[in-house]
Amino acid sequence: MKENSLFLEQLIEQILACKNVSEAIKLLFSLCERSEILDKAVDSCVTSHAGQYRKSGEPYAIHPILVASIVANMGGDESMVIAALLHDVVEDTDVTLGELQAGFGDEVAKLVEGLTKIVAIRENKLASSDSNEKLASSALTFRKMLLISIEDVRVLVVKLCDRLHNMLTLEALRPEKQKRIAEETLMVYAPIAHRLGISSIKNMLEDLSFKYAMPEEYAKIDSYLNKNKQQLSLKLNAFNEKVSQILLENGFIEGTFEIQKRIKHYYSIYLKMQRKGISIEEVLDLLAIRIIVQKPLDCYLALGNLHINFNPLISRFKDYIALPKQNGYQTIHTTIFDNKSIFEAQVRTYDMHKTAEYGVAAHWKYKNGEGSLLNPKLDWLNDISMQNSENESNVEELYEYAKDSLYIEDIAVYSPKGEVFTLPRGATALDYAYEIHSEIGLYAKEAYINRVRMPLLTELKNGDIVRIVTGEEAKFRCSWINSVRTGKAKATIRSFCKQKIRDINYKMAIDILKSVFNVSKDRILEWVESENLGKKVFRAATDSEYLQEVANMLKKYIRKERPFMISLGDKYQIKKQKFENIVIYSNHKISNVEFDYCCNPKRGDSIVGFKNGHTVTVHHKLCERAGKLMDKGDEIIFVKWTRNAPHRYKILLNLENRKGALAEFLTYLARLDINLATISLNEANDLSGDTFEISVEIAENIDANEIKEKIKDRYKIIDFVSQSDPYHN
Repeated sequence: MKENSLFLEQLIEQILACKNVSEAIKLLFSLCERSEILDKAVDSCVTSHAGQYRKSGEPYAIHPILVASIVANMGGDESMVIAALLHDVVEDTDVTLGELQAGFGDEVAKLVEGLTKIVAIRENKLASSDSNEKLASSALTFRKMLLISIEDVRVLVVKLCDRLHNMLTLEALRPEKQKRIAEETLMVYAPIAHRLGISSIKNMLEDLSFKYAMPEEYAKIDSYLNKNKQQLSLKLNAFNEKVSQILLENGFIEGTFEIQKRIKHYYSIYLKMQRKGISIEEVLDLLAIRIIVQKPLDCYLALGNLHINFNPLISRFKDYIALPKQNGYQTIHTTIFDNKSIFEAQVRTYDMHKTAEYGVAAHWKYKNGEGSLLNPKLDWLNDISMQNSENESNVEELYEYAKDSLYIEDIAVYSPKGEVFTLPRGATALDYAYEIHSEIGLYAKEAYINRVRMPLLTELKNGDIVRIVTGEEAKFRCSWINSVRTGKAKATIRSFCKQKIRDINYKMAIDILKSVFNVSKDRILEWVESENLGKKVFRAATDSEYLQEVANMLKKYIRKERPFMISLGDKYQIKKQKFENIVIYSNHKISNVEFDYCCNPKRGDSIVGFKNGHTVTVHHKLCERAGKLMDKGDEIIFVKWTRNAPHRYKILLNLENRKGALAEFLTYLARLDINLATISLNEANDLSGDTFEISVEIAENIDANEIKEKIKDRYKIIDFVSQSDPYHN
């Protein structure tokens, strides 16, 4: 491949200017060395796709040729460029993998096979934007992509280049398709680009997707920046000049450093607004510069110059050179004040810049400097592979795990030996334990943070030194799944809890049948064995129809034992008894249902009911007290939640920072007949207001949009989303 220094933005301009096949071929060969086999691949691409056209009306072959151009610019080897040229031929034409293998070799065939298998949810298969199918679809894409990539990460890089070109030409599609593809890009492809360290592609995918996925939010930011463009540019240019002058006067020679200036990416501005609960007018650091120097030591010299000459905002200082992110990213981040304006400044070397822009691909593109480039850690791919073997049946869980594994790592913590672990913001000491090894997490009994004994669920801060003490027995609790932050911790706890739930369901099913027939547990086990139900009977704890089916099967045994009983059918007939939140299936008359104080189960939780006379007490299935009652032999009865569940919504709002403001708001919610489920306070840097995140339950018969408007009239709402939409969880 040719050595090129085209920034992605420059390449994109050239790509958008290509209107026919010959222009696309010309661009490709300006980026890579021409060869006989590459010529053959271009011919094969053009011939195979002859007569096919894109939605824009252009010949289809333009697409794979331009994808190959992006791959070549990323430093891809010849096999990758050929795979990019031929990535659609197996799927969209008569060409077979065998023919590709014969014509272009095993390596190319394997890459194309990987790309074909991904079949990134095709346009016509995409679930609708507001559909619950969306999560499952995205999860399937994740699984296919990641598992194929474990064998060869180059497949992912080509796929990202393919998706980038698709996003550049998205305007030719119908608005609903634009939105769906953009949403999938934000959920699947941008996080993968981030984890591979390819920030140039990640940033571009995010901004392109943001435009189509959230057009209103995009338009607000775009309008503000365009309106203030001149003023912002003047500020940025003046600051750039100042910094350049300071560096030249303090140890740097012209030509040994470069300063890049920019207004922040649209999507990162939007995320900041969401995170802090502020409007774009309140985003202080819209402007950023990047200083690129020659040696790591020069980074600290440049940083010293910035901090001596400007006031730094120390809370925003991060040194990723000393503590690199897991994706190989190394840069110093600081935020500084200048003349009433705030600027973000990044400092990195040219090598660090290559790693940041190209990530895993930097090693192919800059082979000579391989020793000085930091390679992203790809352990997460193997973790996802392990996770997949346990989650064949539940792609949503795999998706959640992958999502947690792919998104931004924000804090660095140390082991007592000084090893560095990068964890997401909000991670606990227990997350750290699972990060070391799943066994350490399961057997963890206490944590020492900076030598002080702390609970396992203590949230970690950047720079903490953490030591985990393990016990002889597994100490995990299933309730912890909502408190841990990493995919690894959640997945391991969930896997163990599933097994625990299965064991409890078996025990419950036997006890429920024992209650129905009023016989000993041994007798029920004997009958279940006789009917060969041992492996299925656990379903009787959760499936009311199956419970009745099993009860009907077992009636014959009681008939044999009690032949003189009259109206046997009625006595063991399981009837439905409905209460406000709970439905009971039993042959016993129940007059009252109550919830025990110890575990406070919420709608949707797994539950168990204990009969005491004509009253049933409901517990969470994993409640310790419930476990003791089961062991004691208390009578169990079949219970489940009613179907008419209220809808849950998450509201992010800003309240005035004054006494009684929260109480007033909660009183107002009560007047609107809205039930508060959870509430949490988000930290805010300003003193003018506090940002709260609340979960509320709105009954089916109440219009949520009406409620939203009523609250909007009185309070500053930042976000109002349904929690039944998995996209917004």
